[in-house]
Amino acid sequence: MGSYLVAFGGNLDSKVGKPLETLHATVDALSVLGVNILNISRFYATPCFPAGAGPDYVNGALEAESPLQPTAFLALLNRIEAQFGRVRAGRWTGRTVDLDVIACGQAILPDAATQTLWRRLPPDEQQRQTPDRLILPHPRLQDRAFVLVPLMDVAPHWRHPLLGATISEMCADLPVEERRSVVPL
Repeated sequence: MGSYLVAFGGNLDSKVGKPLETLHATVDALSVLGVNILNISRFYATPCFPAGAGPDYVNGALEAESPLQPTAFLALLNRIEAQFGRVRAGRWTGRTVDLDVIACGQAILPDAATQTLWRRLPPDEQQRQTPDRLILPHPRLQDRAFVLVPLMDVAPHWRHPLLGATISEMCADLPVEERRSVVPL
């Protein structure tokens, strides 16, 4: 049984309603499909990333268990996204729901060198390049308040296997204004 950290968010209406309603329905769909939700964060209003690319988001995070291996778990998340109308029109565009595997325990996938390469990718390249496989831990988790602040609610003591920092430490390292921009609903 794998232990997963999942970040989720959305900023467009879906067939079930506004982003907050969609995210609640998404979490329910995970449970229906056999994912054991251990802990779920509060929901947060967050600025659109990148700035100006669309309406602001609702974000959250959860800790879950699943018997699925990481790539199969990601495939399940992608099926749920499609169920709620996710269209992959481009990198960092608006979406009804986005479900990201942030970590699976202390797993490093596919290997430390690849994870490090993607983690160190310059910002302009991050927008142009998309990995062709699952990379864990998520290569930009340490840079994103909209991921770290909700993860503080569910796994503040989880430690990044390559950086050695906890969620709490990575969140504290972000600029104060970025952390303050993630506001509980």
